[in-house]
Amino acid sequence: MAFRALLLALALSALSVAAPAAELRVSAAASLTDALQELEPVYEKATGDRLVFNFASSSVLARQIKEGAPADLFLSADEPQMDALAKAGLLLENTRRDLLGNTLVVVVPLDAKFVPASPAELRSPQIRRIALGEPSSVPAGVYAKAHLVRLGLWEALQSKCVSTENVRAALAAVASGNADAAWVYKTDAAAARKARIAFETPAAEGPKIVYPLAVVKSSAQPEAAHRLATFLASPPATAIFQRHGFLILPSARQP
Repeated sequence: MAFRALLLALALSALSVAAPAAELRVSAAASLTDALQELEPVYEKATGDRLVFNFASSSVLARQIKEGAPADLFLSADEPQMDALAKAGLLLENTRRDLLGNTLVVVVPLDAKFVPASPAELRSPQIRRIALGEPSSVPAGVYAKAHLVRLGLWEALQSKCVSTENVRAALAAVASGNADAAWVYKTDAAAARKARIAFETPAAEGPKIVYPLAVVKSSAQPEAAHRLATFLASPPATAIFQRHGFLILPSARQP
């Protein structure tokens, strides 16, 4: 733990600049909550900057930014939401980079009597309710629906699916006993205490999940936001993301 903190401090010292402390508003996908909250105190201590997080579904965050909500850095759980902001001219040029990847899994309650071993087994009558992010907008739900459509299972399972506002809400539905299974990211399942992974989507079969980040054009602190973006792609920071189960993309260090 002390060694990791030292690496973080060294990375941050390389980013330090003679500038006033900034308050940075970071709009980030809900699935990034645990990793970013772990990085927050070290970053704030080393730079003096204060991070204010807004965690929600990427689609909700993108809509907020379009409507003028203050944000300095946007971290999305999928590319379409970032693409939409880029098309609208709301991102600072040359600051976008693909940072992380993830894996889809299905989770069930810890005490589940029936544990499906594949998407096809979700058709079992023992699985009555399947939670997933809103499949028309929430990235985790969009990914899950696309995967089920590709497998020819969406029509058979659609009536069982219960939409949630974000991936963490889908996980909570299983943990609270309000759903028999849920499609979530592997990173969310890793932090669950009342749910366990039933099966994981093989990388070769599952959707390509990409987390891009970019500085928002209307940022009042673009230099500080760019400094934070650079840090999030640094080896010490990506090591934290990896420990939380994220995949580090080859393009992470290139805006």
